[in-house]
Amino acid sequence: MPQGKVTTVPDDGLTTRQRRRQAVFAVHTGPGKGKSTAAFGMALRAWSAGWPIGVFQFVKSQKWKVGEETALKALDGINGTPVTWHKMGEGWSWIQRAGTERDHAAEAAEGWAQIKRDLAAETYTFYVLDEFTYPMKWGWVDVAEVIQVLNDRPGTQHVVITGRDAHPDLIEAADLVTEMTKVKHPMDAGRKGQQGIEW
Repeated sequence: MPQGKVTTVPDDGLTTRQRRRQAVFAVHTGPGKGKSTAAFGMALRAWSAGWPIGVFQFVKSQKWKVGEETALKALDGINGTPVTWHKMGEGWSWIQRAGTERDHAAEAAEGWAQIKRDLAAETYTFYVLDEFTYPMKWGWVDVAEVIQVLNDRPGTQHVVITGRDAHPDLIEAADLVTEMTKVKHPMDAGRKGQQGIEW
C-alpha cells in the first residue's frame, strides 16, 4: 500500500489511526472530463471496503443508460454490500422549455431533502452526489445549507460532489478538491461522445 507523507501534523489530539478514519468530503469540479468517472472510481473502492453506497444523480436523465450505473448495480448486494441508485430530474431538459409541466427546482429540492434524511439516518457510508453543483448554481439548493449539513453529518459518512462551477464556499469547506482541466478533447475535432468512453 502506498505510504503517503503528510505535510503537517495537526495539534488535534487525535492519533494517526483516528485521523485516517475521519469522514472525507470531496469535490470534483472544473471544465474537464472525468469528474463523475473519478467519483465512481472512489465508489468502487468504497464497495471493496464493504461500505453501503448511495448514488444521487442530478441533471443526468433517467432515460440515459450510463455504464457506471450498470456496473455498480451489478455489484449491489454482493458480499452484503448494498448499492442504491437515485436519479433526480430529467437531465439536461431541466433547462426550462415551453410546455413543460415538471417543477425541476422542486425535484432537486426533494432530492436534497432525501440526502439529508439519509445522512441523518446514516443510511450509507459513501455518497456520490453526481452533478450536484448545478442545483446549487441555479439557486435550487442553498449552498450554505449544504455545507452546514455536511459539516454536521453524524458518524463516518464520506461524500463526493461532482459538477462544474463548484461554489467557492463549497470548495473551501471540502477536505479534498480536484479540478479537472481540459487540455484536449475529441469533441474539439468534431467527434461525438461514444459508449464506453462518455457513458
